[in-house]
Amino acid sequence: MTSTAPKEGRRERKKRETRQRISDIATGLFLARGFDAVTIAEIAEAADVSVNTVYNYFPAKEDLFFDREEEMADRTAALVRDRAPGQSAADAVLGQLRQDIAERNLYAGIREGFGDFMRVVRESPALVARLMVLHHRIADRLRETLAAETGAAPDDPMPELVAYELVNLVDLVTRRATLSVTDGASPEQAARAALAKLDAYESLVTDELLNYATRPAE
Repeated sequence: MTSTAPKEGRRERKKRETRQRISDIATGLFLARGFDAVTIAEIAEAADVSVNTVYNYFPAKEDLFFDREEEMADRTAALVRDRAPGQSAADAVLGQLRQDIAERNLYAGIREGFGDFMRVVRESPALVARLMVLHHRIADRLRETLAAETGAAPDDPMPELVAYELVNLVDLVTRRATLSVTDGASPEQAARAALAKLDAYESLVTDELLNYATRPAE
Protein backbone atom coordinates (compact mmCIF):
# COMPACT_ATOMS: atom_id res chain seq x y z
CA MET A 1 0.00 0.00 0.00
CA THR A 2 1.36 3.41 -0.97
CA SER A 3 1.62 5.90 1.90
CA THR A 4 -0.48 9.06 1.51
CA ALA A 5 1.47 10.93 4.20
CA PRO A 6 3.22 14.03 2.85
CA LYS A 7 6.92 13.54 2.28
CA GLU A 8 9.11 15.42 4.74
CA GLY A 9 11.05 18.15 2.98
CA ARG A 10 14.69 19.01 3.61
CA ARG A 11 13.80 22.13 5.63
CA GLU A 12 11.35 20.22 7.84
CA ARG A 13 13.86 17.43 8.37
CA LYS A 14 16.59 19.88 9.39
CA LYS A 15 14.24 21.59 11.85
CA ARG A 16 13.19 18.26 13.33
CA GLU A 17 16.82 17.14 13.69
CA THR A 18 17.84 20.45 15.28
CA ARG A 19 14.96 20.26 17.74
CA GLN A 20 15.85 16.69 18.68
CA ARG A 21 19.55 17.52 19.08
CA ILE A 22 18.78 20.44 21.40
CA SER A 23 16.42 18.27 23.43
CA ASP A 24 18.92 15.41 23.70
CA ILE A 25 21.72 17.74 24.82
CA ALA A 26 19.44 19.43 27.36
CA THR A 27 18.31 16.09 28.76
CA GLY A 28 21.90 14.98 29.20
CA LEU A 29 22.69 18.16 31.13
CA PHE A 30 19.56 17.82 33.28
CA LEU A 31 20.39 14.21 34.15
CA ALA A 32 23.97 15.12 35.04
CA ARG A 33 23.31 18.27 37.08
CA GLY A 34 19.61 18.53 37.81
CA PHE A 35 16.94 20.57 36.05
CA ASP A 36 17.14 23.72 38.16
CA ALA A 37 20.94 23.94 37.95
CA VAL A 38 21.06 24.13 34.14
CA THR A 39 20.36 27.39 32.30
CA ILE A 40 19.00 27.93 28.80
CA ALA A 41 22.23 29.77 27.94
CA GLU A 42 24.27 26.68 28.88
CA ILE A 43 22.04 24.47 26.76
CA ALA A 44 22.38 26.84 23.80
CA GLU A 45 26.16 26.88 24.13
CA ALA A 46 26.37 23.09 24.36
CA ALA A 47 24.13 22.71 21.31
CA ASP A 48 26.02 25.44 19.41
CA VAL A 49 22.89 27.49 18.79
CA SER A 50 21.62 30.82 20.04
CA VAL A 51 19.40 31.24 23.09
CA ASN A 52 16.68 32.53 20.77
CA THR A 53 16.90 29.35 18.72
CA VAL A 54 16.33 27.26 21.84
CA TYR A 55 13.26 29.34 22.72
CA ASN A 56 11.97 29.10 19.13
CA TYR A 57 11.77 25.33 19.53
CA PHE A 58 11.00 25.21 23.25
CA PRO A 59 9.07 28.23 24.60
CA ALA A 60 9.54 27.10 28.23
CA LYS A 61 12.45 25.35 29.89
CA GLU A 62 10.13 22.54 31.00
CA ASP A 63 9.36 21.86 27.32
CA LEU A 64 12.97 20.73 26.89
CA PHE A 65 12.53 18.04 29.51
CA PHE A 66 9.04 16.92 28.52
CA ASP A 67 9.66 17.12 24.78
CA ARG A 68 7.13 14.35 24.06
CA GLU A 69 4.36 15.91 26.14
CA GLU A 70 1.84 16.27 23.31
CA GLU A 71 2.27 12.62 22.35
CA MET A 72 1.81 11.59 25.97
CA ALA A 73 -1.22 13.83 26.42
CA ASP A 74 -3.09 12.16 23.56
CA ARG A 75 -1.86 8.57 23.82
CA THR A 76 -4.56 7.26 26.17
CA ALA A 77 -7.37 8.96 24.27
CA ALA A 78 -5.97 7.57 21.01
CA LEU A 79 -6.07 4.05 22.45
CA VAL A 80 -9.78 4.49 23.07
CA ARG A 81 -10.44 6.04 19.66
CA ASP A 82 -8.65 3.11 18.00
CA ARG A 83 -10.14 0.33 20.15
CA ALA A 84 -11.36 -2.77 18.34
CA PRO A 85 -15.03 -3.78 18.01
CA GLY A 86 -16.15 -5.42 21.26
CA GLN A 87 -13.52 -3.58 23.28
CA SER A 88 -14.40 -1.17 26.08
CA ALA A 89 -12.39 1.90 27.01
CA ALA A 90 -10.91 0.01 29.96
CA ASP A 91 -10.02 -2.94 27.72
CA ALA A 92 -8.07 -0.62 25.43
CA VAL A 93 -6.27 1.31 28.16
CA LEU A 94 -5.50 -1.52 30.57
CA GLY A 95 -4.71 -3.95 27.77
CA GLN A 96 -2.08 -1.54 26.46
CA LEU A 97 -0.72 -1.12 29.98
CA ARG A 98 -0.22 -4.88 30.22
CA GLN A 99 1.60 -4.83 26.89
CA ASP A 100 3.77 -1.91 28.01
CA ILE A 101 4.71 -3.81 31.16
CA ALA A 102 5.50 -6.94 29.16
CA GLU A 103 7.75 -4.90 26.86
CA ARG A 104 9.45 -3.13 29.83
CA ASN A 105 9.08 0.11 27.93
CA LEU A 106 9.02 3.83 28.70
CA TYR A 107 5.26 3.97 29.11
CA ALA A 108 5.34 1.35 31.87
CA GLY A 109 8.09 3.23 33.72
CA ILE A 110 10.29 0.15 33.73
CA ARG A 111 12.86 0.93 31.04
CA GLU A 112 16.49 1.02 32.17
CA GLY A 113 17.50 4.58 33.04
CA PHE A 114 13.95 5.84 33.52
CA GLY A 115 14.53 6.00 37.26
CA ASP A 116 17.19 8.65 36.66
CA PHE A 117 14.72 10.64 34.58
CA MET A 118 12.14 10.55 37.37
CA ARG A 119 14.77 11.43 39.98
CA VAL A 120 15.34 14.71 38.15
CA VAL A 121 11.58 15.31 38.12
CA ARG A 122 11.20 14.69 41.85
CA GLU A 123 14.07 17.09 42.64
CA SER A 124 12.47 19.98 40.76
CA PRO A 125 9.22 21.63 41.94
CA ALA A 126 8.76 23.07 38.45
CA LEU A 127 8.86 19.62 36.84
CA VAL A 128 6.60 18.09 39.50
CA ALA A 129 4.04 20.82 38.77
CA ARG A 130 4.38 20.27 35.02
CA LEU A 131 3.89 16.52 35.47
CA MET A 132 0.70 17.16 37.42
CA VAL A 133 -0.56 19.39 34.61
CA LEU A 134 0.25 16.63 32.11
CA HIS A 135 -1.69 14.11 34.23
CA HIS A 136 -4.78 16.34 34.03
CA ARG A 137 -4.29 16.93 30.31
CA ILE A 138 -4.26 13.16 29.71
CA ALA A 139 -7.43 12.69 31.73
CA ASP A 140 -9.21 15.65 30.14
CA ARG A 141 -8.30 14.49 26.63
CA LEU A 142 -9.66 11.04 27.50
CA ARG A 143 -12.81 12.60 28.97
CA GLU A 144 -13.44 14.49 25.75
CA THR A 145 -12.93 11.32 23.72
CA LEU A 146 -15.25 9.25 25.90
CA ALA A 147 -17.96 11.90 25.72
CA ALA A 148 -17.71 12.00 21.93
CA GLU A 149 -17.56 8.20 21.56
CA THR A 150 -20.61 7.59 23.77
CA GLY A 151 -22.66 10.63 22.79
CA ALA A 152 -22.90 11.54 26.47
CA ALA A 153 -24.97 14.55 27.47
CA PRO A 154 -23.03 17.60 28.74
CA ASP A 155 -24.19 16.95 32.32
CA ASP A 156 -23.37 13.22 32.24
CA PRO A 157 -20.62 12.61 34.86
CA MET A 158 -19.51 9.24 33.50
CA PRO A 159 -16.94 10.35 30.87
CA GLU A 160 -15.02 12.36 33.48
CA LEU A 161 -15.31 9.70 36.20
CA VAL A 162 -14.16 6.89 33.91
CA ALA A 163 -11.37 8.99 32.40
CA TYR A 164 -9.85 9.99 35.73
CA GLU A 165 -10.28 6.50 37.20
CA LEU A 166 -8.42 4.88 34.31
CA VAL A 167 -5.67 7.52 34.19
CA ASN A 168 -5.17 7.33 37.96
CA LEU A 169 -5.00 3.55 37.84
CA VAL A 170 -2.34 3.62 35.12
CA ASP A 171 -0.41 6.25 37.07
CA LEU A 172 -0.46 4.19 40.28
CA VAL A 173 0.90 1.11 38.53
CA THR A 174 3.59 2.85 36.49
CA ARG A 175 4.74 5.15 39.31
CA ARG A 176 5.29 2.23 41.66
CA ALA A 177 7.12 0.32 38.92
CA THR A 178 9.46 3.27 38.36
CA LEU A 179 10.15 3.61 42.08
CA SER A 180 10.90 -0.11 42.32
CA VAL A 181 13.49 0.08 39.54
CA THR A 182 14.97 3.22 41.09
CA ASP A 183 15.28 1.40 44.43
CA GLY A 184 17.21 -1.47 42.84
CA ALA A 185 14.61 -3.95 41.64
CA SER A 186 15.31 -5.61 38.30
CA PRO A 187 12.97 -4.80 35.39
CA GLU A 188 11.66 -8.36 35.64
CA GLN A 189 10.84 -7.97 39.34
CA ALA A 190 9.22 -4.60 38.74
CA ALA A 191 7.14 -6.03 35.88
CA ARG A 192 5.86 -8.94 37.97
CA ALA A 193 4.91 -6.60 40.80
CA ALA A 194 3.23 -4.19 38.36
CA LEU A 195 1.10 -6.95 36.83
CA ALA A 196 0.07 -8.20 40.28
CA LYS A 197 -0.89 -4.66 41.30
CA LEU A 198 -2.85 -4.17 38.08
CA ASP A 199 -4.73 -7.45 38.70
CA ALA A 200 -5.57 -6.32 42.24
CA TYR A 201 -6.80 -2.92 41.12
CA GLU A 202 -8.82 -4.38 38.28
CA SER A 203 -10.57 -6.77 40.67
CA LEU A 204 -11.83 -3.78 42.67
CA VAL A 205 -13.23 -1.88 39.71
CA THR A 206 -16.94 -2.18 38.93
CA ASP A 207 -18.22 -3.93 35.83
CA GLU A 208 -19.89 -0.69 34.81
CA LEU A 209 -16.51 1.01 34.51
CA LEU A 210 -14.82 -2.00 32.91
CA ASN A 211 -17.54 -2.22 30.25
CA TYR A 212 -18.02 1.50 29.68
CA ALA A 213 -17.85 2.70 26.07
CA THR A 214 -17.73 -0.80 24.60
CA ARG A 215 -17.51 -0.47 20.82
CA PRO A 216 -20.27 -2.46 19.12
CA ALA A 217 -19.14 -5.67 17.47
CA GLU A 218 -19.15 -5.61 13.68
